[in-house]
Amino acid sequence: MHPSILVSAPPLLLLPAPSRFSSGPFFACPSSSLGVSKISSPLAMRRRRTAVPPTVIRSPAAVGESSSTAAGEDQDENRVLPDLGTLLRRFWKVAAPYWSSEDKVQARLRLAAVFALTLGTTGISVGFNFLGRDFYNALANKDQEQFTKQLLYYLGGFAGGIPFFVLRDYARETLSLRWRSWMTGYYMKRYFRNQMFYKIQSQSIIDNPDQRIVDDLNSFTGTALSFSLTLFNAAVDLISFSNILYGIYPPLFVVLLVYSLGGTAISVFLGKDLVTLNFLQEKKEADFRYGLVRVRENAESIAFYAGEENEVQLLLERFRRAFENLSQLLISSRNLEFFTSGYRYLIQILPAAVVAPMYFLGKVEFGVINQSVSAFNHILGDFSIIVYQFQAISAFSAVIDRLGEFDDILDGSKSYIPEYGNTEKINIQFQDEKIPTFMGSNGSVPKAGCHKLLEIQNLTLQTPRSGNVLITDLSLDINDQDRLLVMGPSGSGKTSFLRALAGLWTTGTGNITFYMKDAGQVQTYISADTNSSKPINSLKKDEELESSENRRARCVFFLPQRPYMVLGTLRQQLLYPTWSEDIIFPSENSQKMADEYSKPKKPTVDDLIHVLEVVRLGDILSRFNGLDSIYEWSSVLSLGEQQRLAFARLLLSKPNLVLLDESTSALDDTNEVHLYRQIEAAGITYISIGHRKTLYNYHNKVLHISNFNSRNNTGRNWHLESINPTTAIEEANSAF
Repeated sequence: MHPSILVSAPPLLLLPAPSRFSSGPFFACPSSSLGVSKISSPLAMRRRRTAVPPTVIRSPAAVGESSSTAAGEDQDENRVLPDLGTLLRRFWKVAAPYWSSEDKVQARLRLAAVFALTLGTTGISVGFNFLGRDFYNALANKDQEQFTKQLLYYLGGFAGGIPFFVLRDYARETLSLRWRSWMTGYYMKRYFRNQMFYKIQSQSIIDNPDQRIVDDLNSFTGTALSFSLTLFNAAVDLISFSNILYGIYPPLFVVLLVYSLGGTAISVFLGKDLVTLNFLQEKKEADFRYGLVRVRENAESIAFYAGEENEVQLLLERFRRAFENLSQLLISSRNLEFFTSGYRYLIQILPAAVVAPMYFLGKVEFGVINQSVSAFNHILGDFSIIVYQFQAISAFSAVIDRLGEFDDILDGSKSYIPEYGNTEKINIQFQDEKIPTFMGSNGSVPKAGCHKLLEIQNLTLQTPRSGNVLITDLSLDINDQDRLLVMGPSGSGKTSFLRALAGLWTTGTGNITFYMKDAGQVQTYISADTNSSKPINSLKKDEELESSENRRARCVFFLPQRPYMVLGTLRQQLLYPTWSEDIIFPSENSQKMADEYSKPKKPTVDDLIHVLEVVRLGDILSRFNGLDSIYEWSSVLSLGEQQRLAFARLLLSKPNLVLLDESTSALDDTNEVHLYRQIEAAGITYISIGHRKTLYNYHNKVLHISNFNSRNNTGRNWHLESINPTTAIEEANSAF
């Protein structure tokens, strides 16, 4: 009586096939470590999410939380699943740039090494298939000498084969990490190019772009390599093991084909909803996490309002949406699991059942049964990739869809960038002040040698969404040492005027021309024009495209009412945004390209300490243990201290022109006077928005903007006047 066939438990769901490093069930090893790479399940692929405000997928209309939520839920329910052609196009568009980048030589060599190691592991698996046959023959024949010999072969094969599997997995993971590092830099540069990050957020173009950069890129690179190796290994396996199986018993090969094709069709039918559910789960979990992030960022305001109960209800509502979607995902996964579990268990006995009659007739030896089971499992695993990997494929399809959508938006696809009726745009231009002439759209010609910093011609400004007119036909010049105060009632468009100067809002008509030092030649920048169909294929080109904006940023400085506090040290707070440390990824050339423009000289430690004294923040060094301390600066500094820190940045950067949006609103009169005197002494020209009458003392012009009345349209809704010392004193006195 021969020993019974020992059958091991089937591999875990989502493994591409039973063990690749076994000759039979007796010597089965986990395929996650020794076989074809394990591909993470959809639930395992869900990692920590840190999201930007949850916005509506392709929905330009949602503004408030309630409308955003309602519209977002409707969009989610009606989302159209991309077809196979769209997924393949997006996969290629996302994956291809790296392999033709400046790191292409290293990338291709490493990929070739991974495939070579994969070929080696397949060869080892074929060798163990024959070793297993001889091993079981010796066992069935009770040949102790042959059994001992085959056992030693096995042990030697394990010792020599394991390094191939380990090195293959290590090479794949390091290549995935290198690919991810390059793609992170590539997408980050495109995300910040032409202020696309601002447009995505302000126009609610897509949800959670940060999640797509952090988590989706990580999932994409790792899973893409794993799937590629799985397909490659499947092709090699088919060639290697088909001859073995067909040579043993041709009908068994036919049974395998029918079984695998039928299983694939049933898996596709049962799992057809998984792609959409995975896509929505990514979004809903990111929305829930962002709600928690908002609580952390606005803890003091919530505490003042005693709004804890409301916050709990809002967060639980977001969690409920994620919970309900995940419940549907688990139900779909359960239904698929019922089939795939039975599918995997049945194959353990199917090949033996087909070959057993030949064994009983004495046509084959016992070891051939074991060999047929091993070969059958290998080939069936290759044919059943969709069955074994369907949940992983659905999760990966969602990642491809999200990244492809993001990539199309970064390329300025018109199908994603919303249009709100008026397609006219404000032209923003940058000109070297040394160029003697420049013909503007209204025919004006600046005189050579003038110290004009800013020229506004026939500016009509509208809101991006509704197209409401805020300012009509504004024309003015800002010369060196001018100090313009912009005043008007709330909602009249004062801050929107600064947005237009910064290039954030371009809906309307007219020309805005900045005259910069060392601009080289006229640069035209229309910030809303992102409809370029040409992708950026290298970091070098990205830097070239950003250079004109960097020059603009260094000649025009903006101080908002609530300054932005970066994540970092006190030193980094002061140097932002003019100076930053260059980060070099492993996939980048260590030699940085020379800048096309000359940066201002980086301040020394003494400069930083001095400027803190100038803005009356000298005590901050002792309070927070020096320049290199790291805190949550927006929390530990009062708003008044943050505003003074912003003035310190301004004095270090020394721009030609600064735009101040109620930048001293949290300061007392004494500090306000002191800071305005400092920027005036530094020779910086400034435009201020404010409501205080005391601001007249620090300006020589005032631009009054009134609310535009479309019913009683009488033309211009603004008037410009000079401020003389007498007027300034009278206005200042009237404030008390």
